[in-house]
Amino acid sequence: MANALVLCRFLHFAMVLMLFGACVFRPLLLGREPRTEALTTLDRRLARITRLLASLALASGVCWLLLITASMAGSWQAALDLPTVYVVLSNTFFGQVWSWHLLLNLLLVVCLITPLSTSFPLRLALSGLLLATLAPVGHGAMLDGLSGQLLILNQVIHLACVGAWLGGLMLLVLILRQPASYPLGLILLHFSGIGYGLVAGLVVTGLINVRVLTGAFWPTPLFSGFALILLIKVALVSGMLALALRNRLKVNDCGQRLTVLRTSVMIEWLLGVAAVAAVSLLGTMPPMVAG
Repeated sequence: MANALVLCRFLHFAMVLMLFGACVFRPLLLGREPRTEALTTLDRRLARITRLLASLALASGVCWLLLITASMAGSWQAALDLPTVYVVLSNTFFGQVWSWHLLLNLLLVVCLITPLSTSFPLRLALSGLLLATLAPVGHGAMLDGLSGQLLILNQVIHLACVGAWLGGLMLLVLILRQPASYPLGLILLHFSGIGYGLVAGLVVTGLINVRVLTGAFWPTPLFSGFALILLIKVALVSGMLALALRNRLKVNDCGQRLTVLRTSVMIEWLLGVAAVAAVSLLGTMPPMVAG
C-alpha cells in the first residue's frame, strides 16, 4: 500500500506541477510572438498535453484518496466503501482539503475540454489553486496555528517555483522540436532570466522547510531515511542547475548546437521529474527532528 501511495503521489504532483508551469510560461515566453502556423501547431499540441495532464491528475487524485482511505481503515476493501470514503472526506483534515482539491481538478478538466480553455485567467486561476491545495497535504500540516499557516504559505511558494520551472522546461522541450520557427536566443534568455528568481525562491523556501520540519539545517544521520532521500533530491536539483547554467553561458551559440541544447533541456526536465519522485517519497516519511 505504501509503494502504491508513493507512486500515486508522484504521478499527481508531477501532473499538477507541469500544468501550472506550462500555463505560466506560455505567455511569458511566447506571448508577444505573432500568430504563425508554427505557434498555432504548438498551442494545439500544448492543449492536448494539458488536457491529458489534467485528466491524469484527476484520476491519480481519486486514487490517492482511495489509498488514504484504505490506509486509515487498515483494509483494501475500505477504499471501495463509499460511507468510509465519505467519513475520510468529511471528518479528516486531509479529506476536507482534498474535497476542494478534487473539485478544482474537475473544474480544470471541464475548462480544458470546453471553449473556456481560451480564457488564460481562468486556466491560471484553476491551475494555481489546484497547486496551492497540495501545500497542506503531508508535512505542511504538521504544525498548528500561525506557525502552521506560515509553513503552508512557504510550501505554496516552494511548489509554485518548482511547478513553474518544471512546466516551463516541458514547454521549452516542445519549442525545441521546431526551433527554426521561434527567436530561440531571446526565448532562452527570457527563460533563464525568470529561472534565476525561481531557483532563488526554491532554495530559500526549501531551506525553511528543512529547518522547520527537522529542527536543524540538515537532518541526520546523513545517509539514511529522510536525510538520504533529501540528499538525492538536492543532487538532482543541482544537476538541473548545472545544465541550466551551461545552457545560459552558451545561449549565443544556440543556433549551432540545437541537438546538444535539445538533449540538455530534456535531461534537465527529466532530472526535475526525478526530483518530484524523491519529494513524493519524502512526503510519506517522518522527518528526523534534531535532538
